[in-house]
Formats: sequence, C-alpha cells, structure tokens
Amino acid sequence: MRFKIFFLKYPHWAVCALVVVLNSFYWFAVASDRYVSHANVVLESPQLSQPQLNFGALLSGASGNADMLILRDYMRSTDMLKLLNKELGFSSKYSDDRIDFFSRLSSANAPLEVMHDYFLKRVSVEVDDYAGVLRVDVEGFDPKTAHAVNETLLSEGEKHMNALGRQLAQEQVKFLEKQVDQLRAGYKEAQQSLLDYQNDNGLVSPTGTVESLSSVVASLQAKRAKLEAEKNALMSYQSANAPQVVRVNSEIQAIAKQISNEQSRLAANSGTALNAISSEYQSLQLEAKFAQESYSGALAALESTRIEAARKLKQLSILQSPTLPEYPEMPKRLYNSVLFGLIALFVAFIINMLIVIVKDHRD
Repeated sequence: MRFKIFFLKYPHWAVCALVVVLNSFYWFAVASDRYVSHANVVLESPQLSQPQLNFGALLSGASGNADMLILRDYMRSTDMLKLLNKELGFSSKYSDDRIDFFSRLSSANAPLEVMHDYFLKRVSVEVDDYAGVLRVDVEGFDPKTAHAVNETLLSEGEKHMNALGRQLAQEQVKFLEKQVDQLRAGYKEAQQSLLDYQNDNGLVSPTGTVESLSSVVASLQAKRAKLEAEKNALMSYQSANAPQVVRVNSEIQAIAKQISNEQSRLAANSGTALNAISSEYQSLQLEAKFAQESYSGALAALESTRIEAARKLKQLSILQSPTLPEYPEMPKRLYNSVLFGLIALFVAFIINMLIVIVKDHRD
C-alpha cells in the first residue's frame, strides 16, 4: 500500500528504482561471461646494412610506428573479419543462442557492416606510442575462442605485412633489373665504339700521342732557340759564309722543317689531324665512362634493393603471447550496476527538481 502511494506521488523515483533493479538483475543474472585474451607484440625488421646510393629514393618506405598503425588497421579491417569468419566461424560462435540477447551477434548471417561493428566491440587493437608496443585484447564467450581469435589476428597480420613489403620490394627489383639490362647494353655499345675508333685510327691513345708530339715540338723549339743564339754569337765575329755559320744555319733549317712537320700532324685543315682525332676520342671516352658509372650504380642499387627486400620482411616479436583466460574479466558487473544506478539517480533527481520548480510556479 505504501509503495503504491509512493509510486503515485513520486512516479519518477519509482521508475528509477525499477530500472536500477532490472539493470542489476541483467548484469548479475543474465549477462554472459566474456573471457579476454591479451597479447603484446612489437613489429621488427632484420637489421641489415645498406650502402648509400643515388637510387635511395626507391628504397624509402614506412617504418616504426607507421608500420604498427598499418598492422593495426589491417587487424581491424573487414578483410580480417572475413578471414576469421572463414577459418574460425566467427559469426557462428558469437551468435550462439546460449549467449545473452544483448551481448551476442544478432545473426550468423548478419550484414557485413553490422558484423564489423560488432567485431570492433569485441576486439581491441591499440598502439602504445610510449612503449612502442601493439596491445591486442580479444573478448570471447569461452576461453578457447578468445585465444584462437587472438592468435589468428597476430599470425595473419604478420603475413599481411610481409606480403606488402615483399610486393613492393619485388616491384623495385623488377624495375632495377630492366634498368641494369639497358645500361649494360649501352655500356657495351660505348666500349665497342671506343675500340672501333682506336682500331680505325691505329692509335691506342690519341690523347697520349698528341701529348707526346707536343713534347717533341717543345723540345725542338728549345733546340732551335739555342742554335739561334749560337748563330748570333758566331755572326758577331765571323762572316755569313763561314763554315761554322753555314753548319748552324743548316741545323736551324732542318729543325724548323721538323717542327713544321710535327705541327702539321697535330693540327691541319683536314679531318685526319691528331687534335681532331683526339677530340673525338675524348668524347667517345667520356661517353664510355658515363655508361660505365651508370651501369655500376645500377648494379649497386639492384644489390641494395635485394637487401632491402629482406629488410622489408616483418617479424612480430611476442612480448606476451595470447593468453588462454582462466576466468571471465568481462563484464564488470558491479561497476556497470553502480554506474548505471548513479546515472539513473541523477536523472531522477533532475526530474524531481523540475517537478518542484513547476509546482512552485503554479502556487
């Protein structure tokens, strides 16, 4: 009788009490136990040395926390959900009729979007930026399911990261192999052109020959200058027909003729002069050297990329392997009941204040 009077006089408080009782009954008597499997992992790559190359831009990629974030997104993706559904029957296990209505998946054939939203409620994958650790927590309605889902997340995540790195590395290697083949052909062609030019002109090193002839001309000019000085000295006390003066004149004329011949070999209007041959030879030699350096750089880049392919392989280092739960951590029955009760009381208190305010205004 008293309860009826209280309910009629203060219906909001009565509704609050009823809701709190029903909520507590659900958490303590109806809600299904949820077991949580925990795992902590870090993502590592092989530590291989890598030479410094001009092709380094080809070898850039995500690393460190960026890799962890990529792995996290994949573990939370619909692709991972489809894989779990295929290998473990995720939808069937989480839509079992033995699970309470509010905790289970609505149907084993639920739309992918609905299933994915439910999946994200039961799987937590977070990156600890401070520790550099990926923390994976999986809720299941029996210990084996939680443990199996967690292990699958880790193994398939590692496979996916390796597949991404391997695919990128293979594309880089394939590209560089084509470049190496092209540069090898260009290098051989440049070398052959240089050899053909040497054979056609009968000179191993036209540049060296020019330097040698220049040295000979300089030596002959020095000798002629010395004879000119000797002639001037003789003419100071002898006649032009004197034997010694005639001899010196003959030597000067012979040396001048030799100098003229050597200079004509070095430079002439025709295209067979040594300076023209040397200029063409230097051009071919420069092309061959450039082709060699390009080919050498491509070979080094190819080898470095192959090393990078190994570095791109990721390994999940287990700090804590997926646990097999021994007791249900979830739901937190007392916490949820108390929290809901406090919220309900707060709402009822606000309603009561509004009612009091309205009555005061009426009076």
